[in-house]
Amino acid sequence: MKIERLIGILSVLLQKDMVTAADLADMFEVSRRTIQRDIEDLCRAGIPLMTRQGTGGGISIMENYRMDRTVFTAKELKDILTGIHSLDSIHRTNKYGQLMEKVCAGSSDFVTGDQNILIDLSSWHKKSLIPKIEILRTAIEQCRIVKFLYFSPEKRTRRRIEPYYLIFRWSSWYVWGWCCKCNESRLFKLNRMEELELTENIFEKRKVSLPDFDYENMFPGKFPIKAVFSGKCRWRLAEEYGKDSFQEQKDGTLLFYWTFSDKNHLISWLLTFGADVKVLEPSEIKEEIKTVVEQIRRNYQEE
Repeated sequence: MKIERLIGILSVLLQKDMVTAADLADMFEVSRRTIQRDIEDLCRAGIPLMTRQGTGGGISIMENYRMDRTVFTAKELKDILTGIHSLDSIHRTNKYGQLMEKVCAGSSDFVTGDQNILIDLSSWHKKSLIPKIEILRTAIEQCRIVKFLYFSPEKRTRRRIEPYYLIFRWSSWYVWGWCCKCNESRLFKLNRMEELELTENIFEKRKVSLPDFDYENMFPGKFPIKAVFSGKCRWRLAEEYGKDSFQEQKDGTLLFYWTFSDKNHLISWLLTFGADVKVLEPSEIKEEIKTVVEQIRRNYQEE
C-alpha cells in the first residue's frame, strides 16, 4: 500500500545521506515515476526533501533539517518496524516482513535488524480470523456495509454494520462500527461472527468516536463474590485477575474477592476449578452452582 511505501522511503532517507530514485524504485519494486510522485507527497506533508542532479546526486533530506532526524532514534525505528512486521501474523503473505527488510537494507548501524520483541496478533483462531480481517479492512477502506451472523450469550442475530475501526484489545480482535439494527455504534468480537460478507452497499462516513476502553465502563461489575481457592490455583488467579485479587490464608488457601459483569461467565469460570474452590458469598451464586452440579450429576446417572 502507498502509505507503507511512504513510511519505508522516509525511513531510508533518515538512514542515508543520499539515495537515488532508481535505487528506491528497485527497493520498493515500483517505477521511478511512482517514486517521484511519492517524493512530491512527502514534500507536501512537510518533509523538506531536495534532489540533486548529475554524478553523485540523488534525493536527501535538506541539511538544515538534520537536527530533526532525532525524531526517529535507532531504538524507536526498530520498535516501529517490529510493529509493522507483527502485521504479518494476521495476513496471508509476508509483505510486511518484506517491507521491513527493504527499509533495513543497507542501514548499517542505524538499524541492526536484531529483533528482541516478537508480536503475534493472530490469537488461537488464525485460520478463521485472517479472512475476516481482510474482508473488514476492505469494507473500511471502501466504505462498504458488511453483514454477518452474530452470537451473543443470549441469542444469535443477523447484523449489518458500517465498519470504522479494527481493534485488537483484551487479547482478541473486534470491529467498531455503526449497527444498522440498533442505530448506534457497537463493538463486535470477530470470533463471534459467522457468515461474514462484504456487500455492495456503500455508506457515507459518519462522525463516529472511538469506544471508551475503560474496563469498568465496558464491563461494569454487577456480581461481587467472595470465594476460597486451593493454593494450587494461585497461578490462574494471578494470571487472570492479578495478585491483588486474593489473600493467602494461614492454611495456604487463597481468599478471593472480585466483581464480575456477567453471572453466566462467573459460574462457568468457577466450575472450571472443580473441587478447588468454594464460594462463600453471595448465597445466590452458591445456590446456582449447586443446581448446575446437580444437573451434571443427573446427566451422568442417565447413562
